[in-house]
Amino acid sequence: MSESKSVSNERLEAGQRLAIIRHSVSHIMAQAVTRLFPGTHVAIGPSIENGFYYDFLFPAPITAEDLAVIEAEMKKIIDSRQDFVRVEVGREEALKRFADEPFKAELINELPADAVITIYENKDASDPSGKVLWADLCRGPHVANTREIHSGAFKLMNIAGAYWRGDEKRPMLTRIYGTAWENPKDLKAYLAFLEEVEKRDHRRLGKEMDLYSIHEEAGAGLIYWHPNGGRMRVAIEDFWRTEHYRNGYEILYTPHIGKSWLWETSGHLGFYKGNMYSPMEIDNQNYIIKPMNCPFHIMIYKTKGRSYRDLPLRWAELGTVYRYERSGVLHGLLRVRGFTQDDAHIFCTPEQMEGEIQEVLRFSLWIWKVFGFKDIKAYLATKPAESVGEQSRWDAALESLRKAVDAEGLAYEIDEGGGAFYGPKIDLKIRDALGREWQMTTIQFDFNEPERFDMTFVDADGRQKRPYMVHRALLGSLERFFGVLIEHFGGAFPVWIAPEQIAVIPVAESFNEYAKKTAAELKARDLRVSIELDDNRLNAKIRDCQNRKIPYMVVVGQREQDEGTVSIRLRDGRQLDAMKAADFADYVVKKVENRNLEL
Repeated sequence: MSESKSVSNERLEAGQRLAIIRHSVSHIMAQAVTRLFPGTHVAIGPSIENGFYYDFLFPAPITAEDLAVIEAEMKKIIDSRQDFVRVEVGREEALKRFADEPFKAELINELPADAVITIYENKDASDPSGKVLWADLCRGPHVANTREIHSGAFKLMNIAGAYWRGDEKRPMLTRIYGTAWENPKDLKAYLAFLEEVEKRDHRRLGKEMDLYSIHEEAGAGLIYWHPNGGRMRVAIEDFWRTEHYRNGYEILYTPHIGKSWLWETSGHLGFYKGNMYSPMEIDNQNYIIKPMNCPFHIMIYKTKGRSYRDLPLRWAELGTVYRYERSGVLHGLLRVRGFTQDDAHIFCTPEQMEGEIQEVLRFSLWIWKVFGFKDIKAYLATKPAESVGEQSRWDAALESLRKAVDAEGLAYEIDEGGGAFYGPKIDLKIRDALGREWQMTTIQFDFNEPERFDMTFVDADGRQKRPYMVHRALLGSLERFFGVLIEHFGGAFPVWIAPEQIAVIPVAESFNEYAKKTAAELKARDLRVSIELDDNRLNAKIRDCQNRKIPYMVVVGQREQDEGTVSIRLRDGRQLDAMKAADFADYVVKKVENRNLEL
């Protein structure tokens, strides 16, 4: 057996130092838990982005109220200035030391018989006897002493359930999440950030703004679009279709189910079966509800012979697909079982490949900027262990992806082995108003399906050749995009996609008719207008419209009626000069047509 003190954090980069602090705090939490709740078995406790967690099997359930008690015990441990000491042992010694910890024993038994196993012991630095106060099986590293952790710079956040090793057939454990920082100032800033995240939560705003709902009793992970959400979806889809036509795409519509041989032929049943719904028998044949659109687009391609003169073909579809996700990972609009993918497939010659990739990337970036997302990063995903296609084609495709990214001046990282089984890809990740990164657009090569479906075109030399195929989802899915959009804008959408663009508010009942006339004039310009004719006072009506985040509130009273004008209040409290309703309509229509992000 050998031992050494843990590494000093002073020589490490900030990110590494923070990860070590968080990992060390997770051990301190486990020590506190086992002190407070004897008989608790410990599982694993890593550092994660913005914090840490630890999984436990408690002898009796705990609640969120217990977190404050655990925090207090953790502070005592930190203030006691314990050393973290790294110890190396063999498997036999490790099993002996963790004989009463079944989860640790399972991990140890999976290691090679001759493996060197590391344990971190917590010791009282002032005790010359070197008594071990607590120990954990861990690779580390950790801080050298708990004095390197500020007792006011961590907080336990919440409790959740987690199956041991993610297997629903294994024991359900209690997972305690926490966050830890270098100082109380950083913790305070992070908690303020979480408050802003909560304010922008698409699930809360979706309900408050009456945009959509989910009905577990009717089917988990399925989205019901309400009239307000429907208005937004129409605006987004109309824009999407218009711009696709302008950029040389044709739009397809394909069925929701197909015979299972489509996905057997494509290879998806072999690689993706776990996320596909079970077949249904129709006329003694198996049909599958579609998890993706590509086999259908290929069937259209094969309806007639194709020439090199026909290519490239750019075909897009807002196709609703269904994929099985475990109930535990479903999350509002962001993780669903039924969604509409803004899908496209490009069929081209090898010579056209590079230009098509550059064009689809340019188009994708332009669309994102229209919606107000400018901080975009690319990830080039390379060949995974299980894949199809010749290495030379993978290399050529990856080089085309790289050139396209370089041509747009995008920052990018290599995602080693992250490609689809059928080809390399570019994934675009955007940052929202809170600086969070979301993966959205994907541009994927496919060497698999053209071969499997025997797709061909006649080249200039008169010979039959395989077309190249590119999959492209620009927004990803309308549901997930909608969720990101809600949180990015905090529900205060640009006027061109806002579900309610204008609210007409009479100051008293006697001006209801003028309000109706004004609203009709605005609606005639295809603006989305509501009339607030309830009995509430004027300030209450304005406050309600602000809570609904309506961009413009048109207030009409005696002066406006006499002068044939409207008074205009913006949702942020600013005022525009009074103007004729027709002039105001021109003003808003121009904002809509230009897709302005500001009011």
